[in-house]
Amino acid sequence: MTVFKSKNGKWYCQFMVKGERVHKLLDGATTREEAKDLESAERFKLRQIQNGMLQRDKKKVYLKELITLFLRYSEANKKSYKNDVHSTNTFLEVWGNCDITAITPNAIEDFKQKMILDRKNKNATVNRHLEVLSKMFNLGIANNLAEKNPMSAVKKLKENNYKVRVLSADEEKRMFAEIERGYEVVGRERVQKTIYPYIHLKPLIICALQTGMRRGEIFNLKWYNIDFEYEFIELTETKSGKSRRIPISAKLMEVLNSVRNDNEEYVFVNPETNMPYNDIKRSFHAVLKKAGIENFRFHDLRHTAATRMLEKGADIRTVQEILGHSSVLVTQRYTHSTPQYKKSAIELLNSYCD
Repeated sequence: MTVFKSKNGKWYCQFMVKGERVHKLLDGATTREEAKDLESAERFKLRQIQNGMLQRDKKKVYLKELITLFLRYSEANKKSYKNDVHSTNTFLEVWGNCDITAITPNAIEDFKQKMILDRKNKNATVNRHLEVLSKMFNLGIANNLAEKNPMSAVKKLKENNYKVRVLSADEEKRMFAEIERGYEVVGRERVQKTIYPYIHLKPLIICALQTGMRRGEIFNLKWYNIDFEYEFIELTETKSGKSRRIPISAKLMEVLNSVRNDNEEYVFVNPETNMPYNDIKRSFHAVLKKAGIENFRFHDLRHTAATRMLEKGADIRTVQEILGHSSVLVTQRYTHSTPQYKKSAIELLNSYCD
């Protein structure tokens, strides 16, 4: 029998046409005759589909399926996997496990407003979410799960581009003075002693200023990355995914020798946890405040290193390789960081005919 009534009282059909099996509910059938009529209609429809006269009904794809595909890609290919998980969880919180066709350009515009107004996200944060969403749909298209990317009709939010900030020589002196400052305290035994609450920042900051390395690269630096014989650091886990070598200056070599410990895996270890540093934001900003240094981030130490190398005459492509920039265009922004650099260039023209 190709039609039958189930125990739940509903009619179903089961048949095969040209090797293709069909087993489905005959929605609306209340009698055997009605079920047979609907079954005949289903057979006719399948023949038309097989002959190319009709398109097949598209299977619904739900958001979780697209997320699973994307996170598998992210974990294998991206260093921002944890951030990507956060973004996809945010999508599920806002949209639930919806049919992906419900994520329209208008729905994305609503999402942008919700992130800004309700969650107080910055434009840059919202844009990172949108980048994840766009990549999800592109992967869906590549794997025949989605027909189009709704992000193609959505504009990203304008971001306030952070101005390149360079540490001046005077600011550097003030910063290290605060880092090295001792404070008199009375211990548990009522004995007065001197503590240095910010001294742990000194080797980290010197490393940043002497190499231009990123914060994460410094925090995760291991002893096997350092070649003391030939005096270079080889970074294997970088933002670009490409390894790079950085020569070690005499000043940095002193720091490395002072913290060298063959029993440790990481170069810079937090003495309170015996683990590599995770975050130094609080102590770093405390030092900056005491030193009277405003609008400065740890990442600006990298900007400072780049600018100083270029101002002292380093070749721009060499600086690009040291910093690990993907393009020399990224490095070029540091050639415009200080008025002194421009002034020196103009003075060359002044003396051209002398």
